[in-house]
Amino acid sequence: MTNKRKKVAVGLSGGVDSSVAAALLKEEGYDVIGLSMEIFDGPEDMERPERDSCYGPNEKEDIERAAAVCRKMDIPFHAIDLKKEYSRHVIKYFRDEYLAGRTPNPCIVCNAKLKFGFLLEKARESGIEFDLFATGHYARLERSGDRILLKKAIDLSKDQSYFLYALTPQQLSQTLFPLGPFKKAQVRGMARSFGLETADRPESQDFMAYGDYTYLFEKEEVREGDIVDGQDRVLGRHRGIIHYTVGQRRGLRLSSSSPLYVRTIDAGKNRIVVSPKENLWSKALMATDLTLIAAERLDRPRRVKARIRLKHKEAPATIYPYENNRVKVQFEERQLAVTPGQSVVFYLEDVVFGGGLIEKAL
Repeated sequence: MTNKRKKVAVGLSGGVDSSVAAALLKEEGYDVIGLSMEIFDGPEDMERPERDSCYGPNEKEDIERAAAVCRKMDIPFHAIDLKKEYSRHVIKYFRDEYLAGRTPNPCIVCNAKLKFGFLLEKARESGIEFDLFATGHYARLERSGDRILLKKAIDLSKDQSYFLYALTPQQLSQTLFPLGPFKKAQVRGMARSFGLETADRPESQDFMAYGDYTYLFEKEEVREGDIVDGQDRVLGRHRGIIHYTVGQRRGLRLSSSSPLYVRTIDAGKNRIVVSPKENLWSKALMATDLTLIAAERLDRPRRVKARIRLKHKEAPATIYPYENNRVKVQFEERQLAVTPGQSVVFYLEDVVFGGGLIEKAL
C-alpha cells in the first residue's frame, strides 16, 4: 500500500504543530483528513483568555482555525463531540485526584483515553474512514521486531514522550508522529513555507483557561483548613487542598525563620503538612497502574532512567516488580518532591520503557 492510498486522520488543535503535521503528511502523498475534539462544556459567559488552553472558552475559535487550515490544504475536516467522554474520563479524574490530595496529570489521561481512543472510535462510528492516526506531538516511533517502540523527539526541549507512555501497543501501531525528527524552529519555518496562518501562534501550555480550575469544584468541596508542621502544630490556614501540591512554597502565607514547603496533603483531615526543604527528598517511590511499551512484562529488576515529572531531569534508578501491577522505584540518588498522582516514566536511553502513577514516596 503506497502513501497515496493510505488515509490518515490528523488530530488538529488549531495550533502550529498539528497543522504542520497534516501538511507534511499530505506532501508525502497520504490521503489526509482533519479531526478536532469538541470537549469544552464550561460556563458560556467565561471571559476569553489571551492565551489558549487545552480546555477553555477559546475552543470554538481553535476549531474554526483548524477548519481553516484544512480548507487551505483542501482536505476534509470533522469536529467530533466528545464533551460527555471528556467530562467522564478527564474532568472526573482531575476532580477526584485533587480531592484525594493528589496532583493529577490530565494530559496523560486525555491522550490515552480521548485523543487516541474515543476520538478515533466516534469518528469511525460516524462513517469517517482512515487507516492511521497522526498528531503534532514531538515524539518518534520505531519498529523493533514485532514491537513498536516509543522514543524521544530529536528536539529534547520539546519532547512529549512523557505524556504518551500510557498508549497501548495497538494504539502506537496505528500512529504517526511526523514532527519527531524536527526542531521546533524548523516546524515554524515549515508552517510559513506552507502558508499556514498558524505559523506564529503562541504555544498553549495551560490545561485550563487562566490556569484556574476552581469552577470545576463545588464551594463545599473547597474548604479552608489548617497548615501544620511535622509535630501537628498549626502554623496557618490554607484556602482548600486543591490549590496545593507537594514541593510548593509560594502561596502558603506563613511566617517562618526558614522557607517551608508542602510535604504532604492530608485530604482526610483537610490539612496541609509543611516542612523545610531537606525533608522533601526521597530515595524511592511506589507506583501503580504500570504500563509497559518496550517489554511484555516486568519479571525482574531493571535499571532505567526515571522521570518523576515533565520538567524533571531523568535519574538513574532500579525498578522492582510488585503484585497488582505495582512497581517500586529505587533511585541511586535522592529525588526532590516526589508527588502522588503524577506519573513516573522509565527510559532506556531514548526509548520509553514504560511508566506508572506515583502512589507514594518512600
